[in-house]
Amino acid sequence: MRIETYSHTSSGWSREPDAALDSERTLVVLFGPSALIDSPGPAKRLFEAYPRSRIIGCSSSGEIHGTRILDDSLTVAVAKFERVSLRLASARIGGPDDSFAAGRDIAGQLNAPDLRAVLVLSDGLLVNGSALVRGVNSILPPSVTVTGGLAGDGDRFKRTWVVAARKLAQGVVSAVGLYGEALRMGHGSKGGWDAFGVERLVTRSKDNVLYELDGKPALQLYKQYLGERASGLPATGLLFPLTLRSGLGDEKRLVRTILAVDEAKQSMTFAGDIPQGYYAQLMCANFDRLIQGAGEAALSVGSRAGGAAPLSIAISCVGRRLVLGERAEEETEAALEVLPPDTRQVGFYSYGEISPYASGHCDLHNQTMTLTTLSEA
Repeated sequence: MRIETYSHTSSGWSREPDAALDSERTLVVLFGPSALIDSPGPAKRLFEAYPRSRIIGCSSSGEIHGTRILDDSLTVAVAKFERVSLRLASARIGGPDDSFAAGRDIAGQLNAPDLRAVLVLSDGLLVNGSALVRGVNSILPPSVTVTGGLAGDGDRFKRTWVVAARKLAQGVVSAVGLYGEALRMGHGSKGGWDAFGVERLVTRSKDNVLYELDGKPALQLYKQYLGERASGLPATGLLFPLTLRSGLGDEKRLVRTILAVDEAKQSMTFAGDIPQGYYAQLMCANFDRLIQGAGEAALSVGSRAGGAAPLSIAISCVGRRLVLGERAEEETEAALEVLPPDTRQVGFYSYGEISPYASGHCDLHNQTMTLTTLSEA
């Protein structure tokens, strides 16, 4: 297996794309800003250089290259496998109600006896991430590891893109399936946020829209906690996600991030479902624990990878980047410090992360560092 990682910035390519790596067993992964859809020249250069390769990618809220975090760049990984086979799938999505069907569609296109793993990248604004993963899980068995993320657009929440049919397209879910016993895949997903305040019952919600907590308007309660920062919603909501659990005795917690607010309905729309009857609690940042969480995600990868992991795809939530600020690169460094010394890393800051909670079927996460490692026996 051969791997190259490089980037394109205003100064040009850090290294020219190597067409010698092009093959039907080559995976090309790219991440860039939402504005790239207006001037897709660098992406087209990749499409031309790798005509036979399987290309997947999406817009970001910051691109990860090694330990560095870049903006307005194109970050690329090229992995040429010797024995692992690859297949692409995509589906259109016009809004949250299409999410479950899109998940079933892409899973159905990829499902096969020798399928071992799937990497999913989705439009970050039109999707209900929970419904998307439910659709995927309804088709694929728990033995197939599914990871990925929702495309980002900084703190703007205006538009995102995903690579499909060698174009940068809006309203798309795209995935690549990896096949064969030679594949070695590891995964890990950890947070590091601290819960605070009262744990409240979700008394009215529909899918990923939250209306009431403890019988009171959800947006009104949320604004009380945010104080002066409430005027910056939905962007400031990234600093204070919600943690959910199905009951007071349930140890499994999922985190949800705001995508939009509706002043008239006093509601909030999240990246994934907020089930009625669940318990919700606000979370706030603990800088050291956020960075520690990235290292713990890498430790989880190591326990599953089964050997060296030369390519790491890091998907971290934009909320983590906003909170960590100038310390954000500490989490990419923490991940690489734990992974094998020869690991090459690319990734992006997202609107949601897809990974198994521990093992088995995948979940939608928010505010986590999610790592996927790919290598070949």
